[in-house]
Amino acid sequence: MSVINTNIQAMAAARSLSASQEALGRSLTRLSSGSKIVNPSDDAAGLAVSEKLDAQNRRVRAATTNVQNAISYIQTADGFMSGMTKVLSRMSELAILAKDVTKSSGDIALYSQEFVALQAQLRATIGGTTADIGGTADVSAPLGAFNGITLFGSSATGGLTVTIGQAVGQEMTIPNSNFRDSTGAMWSIIHQDAAGDYDEIALTDSDAIAKITSAIQDVATERASLGASQSRLELASTTLSVEYENLSSAISRIRDVDVAQESTEYSKYNILVQSGTAMLAQANQTPMSVLKLLQS
Repeated sequence: MSVINTNIQAMAAARSLSASQEALGRSLTRLSSGSKIVNPSDDAAGLAVSEKLDAQNRRVRAATTNVQNAISYIQTADGFMSGMTKVLSRMSELAILAKDVTKSSGDIALYSQEFVALQAQLRATIGGTTADIGGTADVSAPLGAFNGITLFGSSATGGLTVTIGQAVGQEMTIPNSNFRDSTGAMWSIIHQDAAGDYDEIALTDSDAIAKITSAIQDVATERASLGASQSRLELASTTLSVEYENLSSAISRIRDVDVAQESTEYSKYNILVQSGTAMLAQANQTPMSVLKLLQS
């Protein structure tokens, strides 16, 4: 049927051209953004899943940060305890030197001076209140601290609880290294009386070497305990890294555009738009044939 008012062929060509242009624009947006899901309508279920996975991935990264900070905490504590071991070793050496019968009282006094200075270093590192370690004043800002956390004091919780995973309940506890315990050997070395003198141990005490040796053993035991915790944290860090990688891969498969595939789609839609434009122009010329009927 030849008509003038309604050009069905042009309408169909325009509809096809509009669909091709829409697909071309969507393909162009995907290539320019690198994302497969530009609008929620592109993949509603995939968007929901990817958002959930992305939140989980963020928690994994946060847990990784926690674990790395906890490792730094342990390394700091171990570094201080390594220094304590050296101090205690020197004190035990001084205790032996003080037993040399050829030394004069002046020589012994010099050894005692260094001995007391080393005790003061240990006391300043461990810190505590007068109720804990005696003396005339609290050591409220000990050298042994990490980000404001005292490394060698007591804790009501029994240690530091570290989140080592992205889910609820994935935690571990780093045990305390409490050198302020009055039953420990270290306490007898750093404790002072009300006058500020070290009342439990002195260079010339007969049991000085035994107490220092016990303190060295206590420090070694604490270092071993922290070493075990660090080993577990390092394993947790490795596990979190693998989990982060796998989650990132899953998110990428859902959300990231396949550039090779999308480039092919872009070329197809580009050709369809060009051909559709040409066919629309051709369809618009169809009513012109009616003029020939009128001219006749």
